[in-house]
Amino acid sequence: MIRVSRVSLALALASLPLAGMSVPVMAQALSPAVGRPLQQASSAARAGNIAGATNSVNQARAAAKSPAERRKVAEMAAFVYTRGGNYARAAAELESIGAPASQLAPLYYQARMYDKAISTAKRSGQTTIVAQSLLMQGKAGEAAKIYQELVARNPSNLGYLTNLAGAQYKMGDRKGYLATTTKLVRLDPSPARWKALLVDMKSGTMSREAKLALYHLMLQTGNLTSANDVQDFAKVAIVSGQPGVANTVVRRATSSGVVSGGDDMTTKLVEASAKRQQAALAQAPAQGGNPAAAFAAGNAFLGANMYPQAIQAYTVGQKGPKAADSALFKGIAELRSGNAAAARATFGSIPEGPLSDIGALWALYAATEA
Repeated sequence: MIRVSRVSLALALASLPLAGMSVPVMAQALSPAVGRPLQQASSAARAGNIAGATNSVNQARAAAKSPAERRKVAEMAAFVYTRGGNYARAAAELESIGAPASQLAPLYYQARMYDKAISTAKRSGQTTIVAQSLLMQGKAGEAAKIYQELVARNPSNLGYLTNLAGAQYKMGDRKGYLATTTKLVRLDPSPARWKALLVDMKSGTMSREAKLALYHLMLQTGNLTSANDVQDFAKVAIVSGQPGVANTVVRRATSSGVVSGGDDMTTKLVEASAKRQQAALAQAPAQGGNPAAAFAAGNAFLGANMYPQAIQAYTVGQKGPKAADSALFKGIAELRSGNAAAARATFGSIPEGPLSDIGALWALYAATEA
């Protein structure tokens, strides 16, 4: 999800008068007893010395006599606290000098003071902060309504679409979520876009076969980049009857340096998957013509990159007890064999149920490969 917090923090920093003020201007506007320590506070804060900056602010505050000087001190204090991540104190400093809602709302959001963030953001027209604050309060439905209105006015805005998808996901609106993510990926089919989408989905509850297909899609979109994901993919693949897939994934990850070849878990996964794949391939030809066993045969052929044989076995499996599973992995085999049109049709045939969501994402990916 695109985080409003980073955007609002940048806005808050940019809007603070002292944030971009040069030292000579500050020195001319203030008495030396106030201006000098404020200069020191600015330099220290930019260097990451928040404690030193705070001490300088306190020194300037003690010397400030006029309302103008006290205002400059409060502005610098807000800048220092913002740089140090103390957003509540930064907001309090700006609030004390009557700063506009446009400056206060981002800081309240950063400080997790969501009620105040909402009220001030409404006054300043910062609708995104209102929606994100509602989302953080667990009011996903209210946040989704706001983002739907924003998307209606800005249908190609990736930020609004991303946050709408996040709200829909949190409220359990799977149909709306998939519709929104479809728009997102059509606008931006980059690996980063897929990563955000698949990470969201991976955190949810799903069947073992759905999770296996999700890992396949992470691999397909270039997002299988962590050792934990590689090992989990391999474990799920082995348990789900695709040991050849597990073996290939682990070996490739070892070659690319994603996982360590000397790791005990890696060694065990490679050895276990190789043995099971050998046994699975030996049985696959006899199983491929039996609707009750053809899904297992398709898995064995898929793990060996024998896509025509896998497609044939999965087609038989569509007539058996693993019909939806066979359709899902048949589509993957068709796509990897280079037949995106057939894959899209196959993914579209998956019935409503535990595999339909991941099937829809695979169909979307296949559409981007046309």
